[in-house]
Amino acid sequence: MTGTDGTELSYFSGDDIDARIEGLGALLHACVHGGAGVHFVLPFSQSDSEAFWRGSVLPGVRRGLRHLLVAQRNGRIAGSVQLDRDTPPNQPHRADVSKLLVHPDFRRQGIARALMVELEALARRQGRSLLTLDTVTGDNAEPLYTSLGYERVGVIPGYSLHPSHAQLESTTVMYKAL
Repeated sequence: MTGTDGTELSYFSGDDIDARIEGLGALLHACVHGGAGVHFVLPFSQSDSEAFWRGSVLPGVRRGLRHLLVAQRNGRIAGSVQLDRDTPPNQPHRADVSKLLVHPDFRRQGIARALMVELEALARRQGRSLLTLDTVTGDNAEPLYTSLGYERVGVIPGYSLHPSHAQLESTTVMYKAL
């Protein structure tokens, strides 16, 4: 899938992750160093980032329970988002959205929105009728999710450390019925 701006969206297989591990690592590394609250703290190396993709994402993709959607522009990984379908037996209608990442060099260009719209379409095709996620309260992603129709459930104060360890951040829990 290629957008009018030249951004290509594609689902990565396990082999794709292996082949592009350096680029995926660079994406996450840049986001964490840019202050993104995506579960990591500084210091955070390129090898730490690559280990996340290999250890946390790749196994789920290979098992078919996690989908990795990647945005590329001019061959460079510009963003990604994941759909986690590994839900309990009583929740076959639900999936979690996780790790919406846009490289700082590509922010404010519609990549996050394009990733989310496509990921929602995939969830619908797979019979999922409810998506859930959490995001740092007050972060740039929160208004994006709201504009896409996600409803705010509530805020958990002091949920996680900012990547710099400087402070605790709250998280906003959200959902969208598809």
